[in-house]
Amino acid sequence: MINKILLLALTILLFSCKSTQIKKTTSTVAYSINLNDRSNDTFKVTIDVNNLSKENSIFQFAATAPGTYKVMDIGRFVSNFKAYDEENKIISVNKISVNQYQLSNPENVKKITYEVAETFDSPIKENAVYLMCGTSIENDHVLINGQAVYGFFSGKQADPFTIKFTYPNHWKIGTALQQDKTGNYIANSYDHAVDSPILLGELSSASSKVGNTTIDVFTFSQNKVVNSTEILSSMEEILSAADKFLYGLPVDRYTFLYFFDNKDAGAWEHSYSSEYVLKENKWKNIETFVKNTAAHEFFHIITPLNIHSEIIEQFNFVKPVPSKHLWLYEATTEWAANTMLLKSNQISLEEYFELLHQKADANQFFDSNYSLEKLALNSYTDEGQEQYVNIYHRGALIMGLLDIKLLELSKGKKGLRELVYELIKKYGSSKPFNEATFYDEIVHMTNPEVKTFIDNYIRGAKPLPFKEMYKKIGIDFKEKVVDVKEVETGLRYYLADEGFTILKCSDEATKLGFEKGDVIQTVNNKVFNEDTIENIKKMWAHLKIGDEYSIAIKRGDKILNLKGKMFPKVKNYVFSIDKEATPEAKSLFKAWSKSL
Repeated sequence: MINKILLLALTILLFSCKSTQIKKTTSTVAYSINLNDRSNDTFKVTIDVNNLSKENSIFQFAATAPGTYKVMDIGRFVSNFKAYDEENKIISVNKISVNQYQLSNPENVKKITYEVAETFDSPIKENAVYLMCGTSIENDHVLINGQAVYGFFSGKQADPFTIKFTYPNHWKIGTALQQDKTGNYIANSYDHAVDSPILLGELSSASSKVGNTTIDVFTFSQNKVVNSTEILSSMEEILSAADKFLYGLPVDRYTFLYFFDNKDAGAWEHSYSSEYVLKENKWKNIETFVKNTAAHEFFHIITPLNIHSEIIEQFNFVKPVPSKHLWLYEATTEWAANTMLLKSNQISLEEYFELLHQKADANQFFDSNYSLEKLALNSYTDEGQEQYVNIYHRGALIMGLLDIKLLELSKGKKGLRELVYELIKKYGSSKPFNEATFYDEIVHMTNPEVKTFIDNYIRGAKPLPFKEMYKKIGIDFKEKVVDVKEVETGLRYYLADEGFTILKCSDEATKLGFEKGDVIQTVNNKVFNEDTIENIKKMWAHLKIGDEYSIAIKRGDKILNLKGKMFPKVKNYVFSIDKEATPEAKSLFKAWSKSL
């Protein structure tokens, strides 16, 4: 399971980038899902099918899904899988692997039925499905991510099919899928169905127009605390800025699906929609976080919808195959979302510097030898999963450096924003780039010096040249700044299952006996937990340099009583305006920070 703190930063990538224009092909596969029967927390699925052949003898459930970089093995959730002929007689089926059922006589199969358990409440010990990538079925709502409900016949992954939902009359349904004349939803392929999450239930909804794009918002709020109208109203400025940043949005419609209850997971973006599973709270308390998260998700209309390789275009649901260009799909998107906020004046330059500081600070807790390419290629492994979130920290920082490099080489005429726009024009949603030669393509479209940058910082893992690069645009960078007017404990900690756990100690705190992994129990004899932490922080803030406090920590099975001490506050990775910037740097700064 992903740590809760990481989930706040983590928003996972999708993927299926084929056009969603309805194909004029008669489907031979028709799904029916009865959501009026929600007993046992399972989806009751019926598939009416004809014209199967021996090549279609395997029915496949997803082993993974695009962009999750995670083994899911949805077959674990499936039960009562049966096949029938035209006379409704059972046809023999053999389960040959965790995700595959073999039909003994596929030519005679006319119907398939099965149940699939929701992932939210199913007890899974290994390879748990991320909540925002999973399913929920309850009395007041249903959440469907396609790979966790649908399967496909071998040889038919690219074939269209229809989906009919039966559900309570008072429910609403939100999805980017389009309907045919009979009201059934149309998926152009299995990939398209997985790329189109569905939210049903007692939803609020709102709609608007941004440029030439229709924006729809659907929200399930368990206690009806949050509604779609206030979400859409709050997001309109971001959406308008994205329209300008991208020189016009490259999609004709986009759907936001919000699921608020007692879970705090994250978001999953898709080609024409994004879906959010977040902890319910008053809108004023979560507005900034939700807006910033949505900005990132929405920018995936660039990548992978309009820029993607053949690995993403033709996804392998049977065996995970990573793309080495995760830096393009996630890091570039994170950079673009943050840069758009600056260029649209939604955040100040100082606030943007703080974002850079936060990402540089987070980067230090990951393996410095892990390049962006290595992270991508190892993302399905346990080792790679430990480093994955750094794509949003180190990855976004590298894209910021690449932006400066491109502006420098073009004398301010062409940065990363302009390169992305050229790539959209060159490729678009229906033309994948070559996975193997894409680096060369980038160099060809920019400058030979970019190859060295790619080799050093995307394919390689050299230390990031913040000082050197930001000086080129008139921004100063300092590795460390000491502020004697403020104090700190020298302890960095995070909330783990065991409690607040020390992640890093300063040299001074280490000398006092603290170690990484210590779990804080009490401070000045007061319990240290989520309810008390803010008051204890206020107490620390009123102490002076050198003042001591008592602290109990748990190390293994022992409780140790230590003396903590307050130290001058040290801030790492500080960005600020360079007061001695050259005229050339000031000129490049204007190009870098130019408003939309």
